[in-house]
Amino acid sequence: MGTAGYRVVALSHYPMQRDQQAMLEGSADATGSPLEARDACAVGTGQGGKCAGSNLGSSRLEVGGVSRLALMLTPQPEGCFLEQAREVFGELRAKLGTGRKKSVVTLQTVFLKNWKNRVSCDRLFREFYAGECPAMNFVAQAPCNGAALAVEAWSVAGPGVRVERHSPHSLSVCSGDVRWIYCSGIHADYAVSGVHAGTMATFEQMREALQAADCGFESVVRTWFYLGGITRKDRGIQRYKEFNRARSDFYHDVAFAGMGTRDTHSRAYPASTGIGMRGDRLAASCMAVVTRKSKLVLLPLENPSQTPAFDYNERYSPKSPRFSRAMAMLLGRDVTTWVSGTASITNSESRHRGDIEAQTRQTIENIRMLISHENFSAHGVKGAGALLGDLAKVRVYIKRRADFPKCKAVCEELLGGTPAIYALGDVCRPELLVEIEGVAFSRRNVPE
Repeated sequence: MGTAGYRVVALSHYPMQRDQQAMLEGSADATGSPLEARDACAVGTGQGGKCAGSNLGSSRLEVGGVSRLALMLTPQPEGCFLEQAREVFGELRAKLGTGRKKSVVTLQTVFLKNWKNRVSCDRLFREFYAGECPAMNFVAQAPCNGAALAVEAWSVAGPGVRVERHSPHSLSVCSGDVRWIYCSGIHADYAVSGVHAGTMATFEQMREALQAADCGFESVVRTWFYLGGITRKDRGIQRYKEFNRARSDFYHDVAFAGMGTRDTHSRAYPASTGIGMRGDRLAASCMAVVTRKSKLVLLPLENPSQTPAFDYNERYSPKSPRFSRAMAMLLGRDVTTWVSGTASITNSESRHRGDIEAQTRQTIENIRMLISHENFSAHGVKGAGALLGDLAKVRVYIKRRADFPKCKAVCEELLGGTPAIYALGDVCRPELLVEIEGVAFSRRNVPE
């Protein structure tokens, strides 16, 4: 089901029309970046090996004539929950602006140290946004610096940008011929339903939220899943494996990008993160894109050093994880690359067991290779690609709080001032200590 007057974008794992193929024939190197400004402000250092202080970062960029702002806000771990929330609100006011130049927040994720604060936190944000609330998700992951909350917020501004709220869980942004749909705030309780049934119900809720925005699941390009007790067993089976079984069952009849049924040699799925959190809930959100433009192309990316997740041996999961390592969107010279949750895995094996620094380095190297110009060329797209410096933001999920200082030091060494949120979250394999996701913005070098 697509929006009237819009078409679902093409996934380039499938045969492309001549105009799309011609668009991909660029020159060998990408140049420039749509990132206009990036600011990362860290204040204060804790004692006893713990990193404290606030971490207030942002990236501003221009993509397709739309100004986008990514805010990664972790307040100082001092004072009560309300005092820390006020610090976040103050930064939001300062960055979003006012009047005609005000940037509208469309998608927001709130990481909570104490889940008991969720209801009051939801009320505070709804009062703050005063009827213009974004698609919002709450995740039971504590910020690594000890703060009561951390917030990732994405906003848009620009002439002709139109924001519509379709349901409590869905919102769309229309600019020119491209329409973005965000769904968030969808939850299931595993303790009541079990993992498979709860996951299937969550997917159905996501489908309904998309339908409220006149969009089908085949248009989804990015998903996030936060699984309570991700490595624990549910009725004798690891929860992540049961989640993968449900995702595989739901995706079986979804022809992503409306291009018909995939075969085993040309499969493509949304980019995704599946990460652990506290409790017995599943929290989910997703992003979809529809467009009238025939020259907008989606490119699912796999990593040359990793086995595609959907081809994993069944010893990792009886139904393999259905996601792409990244999803790139090409529109003119602008390239947006959503990087899935990435860990210290090469081929299909976990690397550097027990060593947080080595795992962090391997994870970032995997991301570097994934978004590289060489990998885009290997996928048939010349003149595109990104560097680590093109990442507008990252989320770093760390399994053990004690590993935070070492992991953060490696990230800052290799990623510089990239705005980041560090949160405590279990990874899908017990031996993996860190997982990183992000989004990169770059420009292609195409002939005039």
